[in-house]
Parts: sequence; structure tokens; C-alpha cells
Amino acid sequence: MSPTTSAGPAAAETFVIARVFDAPRDLVWKTWTETEHLKRWWGPKGFTVAHCTMDLRPGGVFHYCLKAPDGGVMWGRWVFREIVAPERLVSLSAFSDEKGGLARPPWGGDWPPEILSAVRFADKGDGRTEVTVAWVPETGTEADRAAFVAGFDSMRQGWGGTFDQFAAYLARR
Repeated sequence: MSPTTSAGPAAAETFVIARVFDAPRDLVWKTWTETEHLKRWWGPKGFTVAHCTMDLRPGGVFHYCLKAPDGGVMWGRWVFREIVAPERLVSLSAFSDEKGGLARPPWGGDWPPEILSAVRFADKGDGRTEVTVAWVPETGTEADRAAFVAGFDSMRQGWGGTFDQFAAYLARR
């Protein structure tokens, strides 16, 4: 699964990570798309959700703030482009400020202002669901795109921790 930017597919710039969860697809979808659940698991390991709103419709926004173990905060938003329940979410993902406006990453430096994000929820049978996340820069300079590709290991770590928290939350359901 690869999102497509307005300039066309960019396979070399596409970050993909997947994990199979021991939960049926309807439950995985619900706990991924409802704020009452997201508040309990969203974000990399060690992070907590300080703010979370969701308007789950095309054009709607998932706006959140994650608090790091060191007390720092990171705001983000996803503007939904396509929603096919319980199969797929397509959105523009970006760092944001507390009002939901676009912002540069908290670490400074180069990074794409917006990333096309596609999340697929596939029924694997036996009450298991595979979640696949694919990201590709939608906007930005060549330096932003290079920083994105250079950040794949960090993204694997962040998404790996997020998936770990999600698996633990699903196990408690």
C-alpha cells in the first residue's frame, strides 16, 4: 500500500510499517477512530495524550497533543481526505500548533510540512487485524524530503512504540 502524492507515486520516499493485532477489525477501527480510546494509547511508548479531538469525516481533523516523558509537548493534526470504515483512512498529517495551524517539527530543521498518510485495516482471520501505515511527503523541499527518508529508522521506532501501546490497550479490552 502506498499513498500517491499530487506529483504521483514516490516509492523511494514512502515509509511503510505494519503490525498484526489480536483483535477483530471492527474493534481495531473503533479504538483507532474514537477519542475515548485514542486518549488511552495514542503515541509512542512513554508519551501520553494531553489533548485529543476527532472529527471523523472527509475534511474533518484529528488534532492532538502528546506529552513526552521529559515534559515536552508535540502537537499534530490529520486532515481526513478519505474514510472507508472499517478499511482505510487517508489524511494529510502534519505537526501543528495548539490551534491546529501548520507548524514546523519541534526539533527544528528540515521536514515535509504535510505528509500523505494512508492507514489500512485488513482482516487476517481468526479475530486478527493487520494495520498498515504508509507515509509519503505531500509538500516540501528536496531537503525536507531527504530528511523524511533519513528519518525512516526514527519513524519505525516511533510507530513501533505506538503499535506496542495499541496492542497493550487492545489486550485490556
